[in-house]
Amino acid sequence: MQPDTDSVHVSAEEFGSLFRAVSAWGRWGDDDERGALNHITPERIAAAARLVRDGITVTLSRPLNTTAAADNPHPADHHMTALGGNGPLSLAKDYVGVDYHNDTHTHIDALCHVGYQGSLYNGRPAATVTSRGATAETIEVLKDGLVGRAVLLDVPRLRGVPWLEPGEHVFRDELEAAESTQCVAVREGDILLVRTGHARRLRELGPWETANAKSGLHPTAMTLLAERGVAALGSDTNGDTAPSSTDGVAFPIHVLAIAAMGVHLLDYLQFEELRAACEQRGRWEFLFVAAPLRITGGTGSPLNPIAIF
Repeated sequence: MQPDTDSVHVSAEEFGSLFRAVSAWGRWGDDDERGALNHITPERIAAAARLVRDGITVTLSRPLNTTAAADNPHPADHHMTALGGNGPLSLAKDYVGVDYHNDTHTHIDALCHVGYQGSLYNGRPAATVTSRGATAETIEVLKDGLVGRAVLLDVPRLRGVPWLEPGEHVFRDELEAAESTQCVAVREGDILLVRTGHARRLRELGPWETANAKSGLHPTAMTLLAERGVAALGSDTNGDTAPSSTDGVAFPIHVLAIAAMGVHLLDYLQFEELRAACEQRGRWEFLFVAAPLRITGGTGSPLNPIAIF
């Protein structure tokens, strides 16, 4: 059962205090652009690689969606540019374009993607993002990939339901309870994945205006991520609940994760095959690998993350 409305509501003053409490500004120096990626050390990557036992890979990406719908008001563009022919050599080519910072498209957010009160992470001016792209904290910081130990926390499994309903929040105590029931612990340098069942609900019930109604994390849950030293956060929504719980802030999880903590966000993943793979093996930790596109000045990138067991 969700707490009452008064317990869910976050005032502007409370949010400001929360921002300051979880902030990592200056932790790795005034010029730092990696943020929480600093928690991922070579030693932790090597340890994550030792989680591979079966050689099984599982995608966490949704298919590129080119069909406009209530949940996909900005469909991707995919069309052919060459069809080949019947000669000795035949070449087919196609074009892909996507406004990926929207519902439906699996993507990662760079730290330049979100500012708060005129500043990006670590106090960089939001004006460093121009019409030609960003000049700081771009997706290029991940040119060598996002690799590490990942943990999936399945909140619908904890609640005994197939999915969370739109507007429902995930609180810190539920993340901790999911750790306990799944016999796994989120540690420093981990990539935390939080399942709400959003993709399954879409598949079984059909589309709705997800931008205005979806489940997600409550802002107060972010204290757990700050305390544990989580390096990146992924969800099967964009992490934020809609409508927002917070006065004056439409995307409080984006603001706290990216602008305050320097935590890269992975949005609109899908965990249905991953959930089954974890259940089958009785373990909820695995090697995680993702390679964003090298977009100069990019505020993020489309993504196909892979879990490796």
